[in-house]
Amino acid sequence: MDRTGSQPIVSQEEACSQRLLKTFRELLLHDGYGDVAVEVKLLKRGQKEVIIKSGKQYRYVVDVPENTLHKD
Repeated sequence: MDRTGSQPIVSQEEACSQRLLKTFRELLLHDGYGDVAVEVKLLKRGQKEVIIKSGKQYRYVVDVPENTLHKD
């Protein structure tokens, strides 16, 4: 939390990274079997949809800088 008592604004990319790491840690601590899958789909306008699956699904739309998208 910041000084005002509200949650800091986190980018979708950072939120996605944090969720993936948290899910991985939960699987390591789980007493039994678990799996995690990540899907990345290309969207229009320099965005990608990232879906993290592990029992539940977490969906994020992440902005991708134009210069990192290569067209073959």
